[in-house]
Amino acid sequence: MNIDPIERTNFTLSAGAVAVSFVFSSPLFALSLALGAALEAVNFRGLRNQTQFLFWGQIQSGGQWTGVFGLRFVILIVGIGAALYFGADPAGLLIGLSLIMPAAVIEAWRTRPAIDPSAPALDADDPSWDRWNPWLAREQEEETEE
Repeated sequence: MNIDPIERTNFTLSAGAVAVSFVFSSPLFALSLALGAALEAVNFRGLRNQTQFLFWGQIQSGGQWTGVFGLRFVILIVGIGAALYFGADPAGLLIGLSLIMPAAVIEAWRTRPAIDPSAPALDADDPSWDRWNPWLAREQEEETEE
């Protein structure tokens, strides 16, 4: 079985969070965190595989892709509901379900492209920086006076 680096980072963060929560909080919180992390890991693996199949052209967007996408979320909702029904700590479950976000940020940072020191760049005092709109990622249109 091939484990993607983001899944490995997610597993590491989840294991560390569960270990720390066993030390500093109740066992129910730690088990809820572990259950949330397991549900999130299964959901993310399914999402990643489904997206790879879509990008590789092995599955077409539309009915089948949307159906599997929806089914995965129904299974996730049933898992969360069952965990809460049987007494899982909601905060621990939420933290466990959310650990994929820091894992994604860490992996995006680790795999960022190298900075090219010879790439063309404007000087810091270049007047064209004043025309640049960072919200739209383009130069602002010239305002015409009437």
